[in-house]
Amino acid sequence: MNRNEMLGKKYGRRLVGSAFVFLACYAVMLAIVLLMIIINDVHGWIGFIEQHYTGLLSLMVSLFFLFAIVYFYYYFEDPEVLVHFKSVILIFTLLLFCTILCYVFGEFVHPYSRPYALFAILFLFLFDRRQAVILNFVFIFAVFSIDLFTNNYDAMTINTEVYATLLLGFISGTIAVFVAGQMKTRLSLLLTGFVIAAPSVVIVLLFQIPSGNYDIIDYIVSSGFRVLGCLVSSILSLALMPVFERMFNRLTIFRLRELTSTSSHLLNRLKTEAPGTFNHSLIVAQLCETCAVAIGENAELARAAAYYHDVGKLKQPDCFTENQSGYNVHDELTPELSADIIRSHAKDGYDLLVSEHLPQIIADVAREHHGTMPIKYFYDKANRLSGGDVNVKDYSYLGPTPRTKIAAIVMIADSSEAAVRSLADRSPQNVERIVRGIIEERMDLDQFADCDITQKELTTIKQTIVDALSGVHHHRVEYPAIRFTREREAVPEEREDKDE
Repeated sequence: MNRNEMLGKKYGRRLVGSAFVFLACYAVMLAIVLLMIIINDVHGWIGFIEQHYTGLLSLMVSLFFLFAIVYFYYYFEDPEVLVHFKSVILIFTLLLFCTILCYVFGEFVHPYSRPYALFAILFLFLFDRRQAVILNFVFIFAVFSIDLFTNNYDAMTINTEVYATLLLGFISGTIAVFVAGQMKTRLSLLLTGFVIAAPSVVIVLLFQIPSGNYDIIDYIVSSGFRVLGCLVSSILSLALMPVFERMFNRLTIFRLRELTSTSSHLLNRLKTEAPGTFNHSLIVAQLCETCAVAIGENAELARAAAYYHDVGKLKQPDCFTENQSGYNVHDELTPELSADIIRSHAKDGYDLLVSEHLPQIIADVAREHHGTMPIKYFYDKANRLSGGDVNVKDYSYLGPTPRTKIAAIVMIADSSEAAVRSLADRSPQNVERIVRGIIEERMDLDQFADCDITQKELTTIKQTIVDALSGVHHHRVEYPAIRFTREREAVPEEREDKDE
């Protein structure tokens, strides 16, 4: 049974429920079309409906099939989207909003000024490239169908401007997906508008030449409005993306970069209140980013998840070794209480990230990065005190185990960095032995059973971490114990620290 079939069995009711959400959104779309007709002819819209009821019926059927295509695309390709109603609402919010916007610009500015590429750009960053390409087709066909069957334009222009909608929308949206996908900052996103304007202007020319009454002034005006539409697409995407990011808690590359800035609220707290944990998280983030690149995962997401994986330690930072300076609070606590404090940081981190409205996947990694692993130190301490009568589950993390490859990477990198840091001999052979043991132990304890990571990917992660940690925790040559005076004379110096 493949992953989609498993999801279908697990979320059967929610998949059916999402179908009703689709029907509700379809009804809203029909209501919007009716509103467009009323605005076009406030006094004669009833007569328009009576006269064109067959065309409007065709429009209803066309839109129904377009919505059905979207539903079945996700049902067979990515059913997990359907079980999260918030994602479904976001899809149709974008679809309906961009349709209304295209109508407003076409009706009150100029038909060529429509921001066709806006939908594709927003969908690209709020979902992914493949979905953006597919859904852009649906969006453009929806706009085209509304134009064609409601006859928003007069009879003289319907054969050019309506069909120009189809071609301009396809070209603008598709090019925007591949161009905007290369942009790494919000401001650089503005360049997308200029890039998609070039082919759009050519298409405007191609639709004017066959008419026989080609007018250079009319072409310049039409091209100007088309360039305006392209620029409006990129400007509005820049303005609206943060709104959708916050409203639907979506993760984009821009938001990821904002979250990994050391000026972010939680990272600032971590740096101030738990400096040892902060420094550990920086190294783990570097390891996770490198591993993600090696196995083809989202490197930006891996880095962000690693930055925040230990934020739960903010609740009691002095209870964790990396933040202690001599005094160890656990010397005065029972092993049971110590284990409870240590394992609670995973759940505390999850709760904190959710309360701060960080993306769900980052919160999930914070809760999953220790899985159900035993807390060895306190389990061993309790065993010695009790004579061996200890249940290992009472000294284990509560889980769940990693459900994504990113969470699995963080789990391995987190434990590997901590283990290698404690090594006296950090030769590549020793590092490789430690990292291999960490991965094998977690495989034996079924920590990767709930994520689809492969043996080949685990081997790649192991070698990547070994190479990286061998470089981070390298041995340095011993510096000569001399100090230079102002006159550049070398004098002997007694030093305690030989590895500055």
